Amino acid sequence: MHSEANKTNDAQHKIITIPNILSFFRLCLIPVIIWLYIGKENYLWAGIVLVLSGATDLADGFIARHFHMISDLGKVLDPVADKMTQAAMLFCLCTRFPLMIVPLILMVVKESFMGISGLLIIRKTGGVFGADWHGKAATVLLYATMIIHVFWYQVPVLVSDLMMGASSLMILISLALYARHNIRILKKKER
Repeated sequence: MHSEANKTNDAQHKIITIPNILSFFRLCLIPVIIWLYIGKENYLWAGIVLVLSGATDLADGFIARHFHMISDLGKVLDPVADKMTQAAMLFCLCTRFPLMIVPLILMVVKESFMGISGLLIIRKTGGVFGADWHGKAATVLLYATMIIHVFWYQVPVLVSDLMMGASSLMILISLALYARHNIRILKKKER
């Protein structure tokens, strides 16, 4: 049992792990997505690379949990790769769908709040909290919105507006729930 605890502790401090390599790979795909979408206007291939990025995200999470490769670096690298990929794709989509700026701005506000409050919580408690259901739901809706807009070149305005509206609403709900949760933790710790 003692060696199992040591093994978990060693894994936390590792830098070169399969999940971390996959997260780094996702970061490397970001300029490729931008180049394909904006530079080449090759929406199909930009979408394929986005789906590949999403698949590596699922794979690195599964591998990290299933093979006990969760590391401190991975806890930072994985969400950074996710959010940077989402922001880059939303930015690209703004070139064809100007209203895509709404979920992009909301995502930036939410992630900025999450980053700052998360750091304060780590400083005060030493604990790191994972994503809640609403954060995952917001991410799934956002990816669905992006994928539909990338692959469905002539997406009807109604479908486009509904997808962007649903994503924006879910991001707002998630921000409100995370804000309530994180502020509660910070207030508790101050007493």
